[in-house]
Amino acid sequence: MNNQNDNNMDKHYLYSPWRLDYILGEKTDECIFCRCQNLDNDKENLIVYRAKNCYVMLNRYPYNNGHLMIIPYQHSASITDLDDKIWLEMCSLLKDTEQILTRVYNCDGINIGINLGCAAGAGIAEHIHIHIVPRWNGDSNFMSVIGGERVIPESFENAYNKLAPEFANLIKNKEING
Repeated sequence: MNNQNDNNMDKHYLYSPWRLDYILGEKTDECIFCRCQNLDNDKENLIVYRAKNCYVMLNRYPYNNGHLMIIPYQHSASITDLDDKIWLEMCSLLKDTEQILTRVYNCDGINIGINLGCAAGAGIAEHIHIHIVPRWNGDSNFMSVIGGERVIPESFENAYNKLAPEFANLIKNKEING
């Protein structure tokens, strides 16, 4: 007879102890995106580029290697609440980010998404942000399909060290070439 307990004995478990600090950590009412943007250590906070009105940051809980977010400094939950100059800068950075991810990661495609509100899947609904996720043909492996887990083979430090100079160079070249 195959009962619930027998099924549990066949399961294997994956451990991610680094998440425990987040789960058990003290929660604050302060917006994580506002807090990160005001701290001095960009590398520790995974901020790979700062523009005038927004910044680009590695996602701390990525779907894939190189998962970035474009975040305005302005705390807003809605696109309509953003000044046009902020929205235009976010869109310009989106173009730059596509170019950089394609070059650095040689990805086959890119998912781009904005989730407005909790019902739309926003994990941090109070502060709008754009997700940019590199994708490769066949990147949905057995871990995702069977285990519901993602394997991210690249450390944040390596991703940061590859991406931050690319953003600096791209923006510098834009300024030189007008």
